[in-house]
Amino acid sequence: MRALKWLAITVLAIALASVMVVVAVVGSERVETNRAQSALDPFYMPPSPLPTEPGTVIRMEPLGVNVPGASAYRILYVSQLPDGTPAASGGMLFIPDAPAPAEGRPVVAWAHGTLGMGDACVPSRSANPLQDTDNWLDQMMSLGWVVVSTDYVGLGTPGPSLYLIAQSEMRDVVNAVRAARSVPEAHAGSRYVTWGHSQGGHSSVWTGHLGETYAPELTLLGVAAAAPALNLPEIMSAQWDTVAGWVIGPDVLESWPVYYPDLPIAGVVSKAGQNAATRLVGECIKQSGIEGLLRQTAGEHFFETNPLTIGQWTAAIKDQTPPPLPASMPVFIAQGTTDEVVLPWPQAMIEDAWCKAGSAIDVLWMGGIGHMAAATTAGPSAVEWIADRFAGRPALRTCDVPPPVAPVAPSN
Repeated sequence: MRALKWLAITVLAIALASVMVVVAVVGSERVETNRAQSALDPFYMPPSPLPTEPGTVIRMEPLGVNVPGASAYRILYVSQLPDGTPAASGGMLFIPDAPAPAEGRPVVAWAHGTLGMGDACVPSRSANPLQDTDNWLDQMMSLGWVVVSTDYVGLGTPGPSLYLIAQSEMRDVVNAVRAARSVPEAHAGSRYVTWGHSQGGHSSVWTGHLGETYAPELTLLGVAAAAPALNLPEIMSAQWDTVAGWVIGPDVLESWPVYYPDLPIAGVVSKAGQNAATRLVGECIKQSGIEGLLRQTAGEHFFETNPLTIGQWTAAIKDQTPPPLPASMPVFIAQGTTDEVVLPWPQAMIEDAWCKAGSAIDVLWMGGIGHMAAATTAGPSAVEWIADRFAGRPALRTCDVPPPVAPVAPSN
């Protein structure tokens, strides 16, 4: 018995020591992250007053990453809020080393997915700025395209952040293209294609609707998206009471009442959700996901009820859901069949509805691919599709190929 007692004590001591090591490592990483972000703060602090011309590059510096055959830069540029007020956004600019053609280089505007609203989550400020670019960024550099990526206003810069608000996202994407064109060494032309993942797919597709009117001096040739958040009513109805609510909910709560000031919060977002939101919104998606999983397992829910049951929320969600694109605006959508965030069946509903509406839609269904791997898996196909747009080839429609999942909510 004494031996068993000492064995139990030894095991407990080892377990406690392991926990202390993990806590120490996490604490050390946080200190290092805070130190790195503090060093970057001056770059991201916009001047006052801001320049008023959208696309003006305020400052630019090497990004400090290796992209074969290209130069990579961190940029701070002028975008706009939906009401036209100038606002600063960070971003990244990738310029091929090869000589530019006389007409200027084609431009790809990359829009990243949901990463969290903390400064360290923002691509141009993060320790891994090239996340989600495997399998396509190097190819685009070899093809001589300029790639410009927005961080979005309010992420890493003074806010407000307007997450999944099309009228803000579109401006950040388009003004990033304008910023690229204002950098002499980029030799960026006026023709561009958008390419985004998840939230960025929402941004990309909405640019297809709004970009031409907003920036008539640019020529948008098509929009591409991996696992785009398009069918917001169905996604929200399916995900509001899951861990995804804890990951996406704080960003929505931070942003949507700014654009829709009459949105009710009480009775929609739980007390636990309201209390945790301000802190969670500053965490990166991995950390908020872990906490959300623990809270959900413990019986806590971010939303108290499905927002689609509340009239003001229903109107806002439908307002941010893009209608079918016109046949004149080619669209490429890549979707994984095992996506646990942007679920496959709402995307199948989009494909069905947009095909019936006559959209020039090309859908790539990726078997066994989840949400996080969607952009990197679809990357080579997206590059090929974008190359066809720049070459002026006719856009393909895949409407004669049925999706591998039914365009209906699964029965429980």
